[in-house]
Amino acid sequence: MSWIFNPLRQLGRDLRTQKMRTFLTTLGIVWGTVAVSLLMAFGQAMHHQMLKNTAGLGNAIVIAFPSLTSMPFEGLGKGRRIRVNEEDMELVRQRAREVGAISSEYADSLQLKLGTRTMAVDVSGVSPEFGEMRNMIPQMGGRFLNALDEKNKRRVAFVGDELAETLFGSGDPIGQVFRLHGSPFTVVGILQAKEQDSSYSGRDKDKLIIPGSTFRALTGQKYLDLFILASNVQRTKEATAEVRGILAGKHRFDPDDEEALGIWDTTEMFQFMDSFMFAFNLFLGIVGSLTLVVGGIGVSNIMNVVVEERTPEVGIKMALGAKSRGILGQFLAETLIITAVGGALGLLITVGICAVWPTGTEEYIGVPRVSAPVAALTASLLGLIGLVAGFFPARAAANLDPVVAMKMN
Repeated sequence: MSWIFNPLRQLGRDLRTQKMRTFLTTLGIVWGTVAVSLLMAFGQAMHHQMLKNTAGLGNAIVIAFPSLTSMPFEGLGKGRRIRVNEEDMELVRQRAREVGAISSEYADSLQLKLGTRTMAVDVSGVSPEFGEMRNMIPQMGGRFLNALDEKNKRRVAFVGDELAETLFGSGDPIGQVFRLHGSPFTVVGILQAKEQDSSYSGRDKDKLIIPGSTFRALTGQKYLDLFILASNVQRTKEATAEVRGILAGKHRFDPDDEEALGIWDTTEMFQFMDSFMFAFNLFLGIVGSLTLVVGGIGVSNIMNVVVEERTPEVGIKMALGAKSRGILGQFLAETLIITAVGGALGLLITVGICAVWPTGTEEYIGVPRVSAPVAALTASLLGLIGLVAGFFPARAAANLDPVVAMKMN
């Protein structure tokens, strides 16, 4: 175990003789470590929060809006309105191989009555798959709409969390009955609060969700306003092209007519954010690493001073039979010890800052944490910088001529 204790004893002696220089050098490593780990912790927190906010709209979904044709096709002029109904949705379900799930959506503002209160609410009629596709998770004790609700045209409702609070206050809304468009509806679920940055017709927290079949029976609406499909995140373009081709064949419009069926591919947002945040985190890592490099230069400088002061000692050791690789290893070990101590202190400071970071900023920058990848990357940088900083002074010591070294004062 001498290869561990000898460098430690020698380092303790050097610390006593070079207290101020060693302190400033270690401080440089500490500051550099804090810069790297803290910047990357905040970068990862922002990335996670942005993904979380965007996922409030749904995971890997494509939103399609039937509209007007913009190209003539097979003798039919442009400007024709494309109307899509449930038969079209069933056709897509049967034929589309790239589509994992699909849901129609009908939307309108309807009158809601609860006791003596009357208000207009945004109502969506959807398929049972809608909840999972849009990340609409029910609170404990409730549920989302199911296949029996759709099949039997049940008058049941899934309510946004803020709308539920407005309607029912702090009481338990599950099982409560209200009148919608003149018909009684029973609350079967309340939305679990979620963060949502994007929407196409308002935030989910303010919406009332009912079965699509019930919506059609209640309002007489035949044609859906939009539909949502989900597929493999890597194959949304193929799924979109497949669905457009199926509907183009049914409604006789050009499959290349992007206006006839407007498409919002939300996966493009995730891809953009991944690319942007990768570049942003890389920038933060480079900035922090430069600070750490400055600390490494300080370590190299102090090791040069240490080598110079211990030149006679090195000469004596070599004259007594010490090998060059032993001298090299000893000085490298001392350098790595200084670097490790500074790095450990820096990581502890970063963990402390993250632990006491004030609440209330999660919506914008997330919750900073020193994750395993951040700690591993920081440790790798520290090891690399420690090796580079200590190698050249150690090599100079290992290459000393014993006779010349012993004569130096």
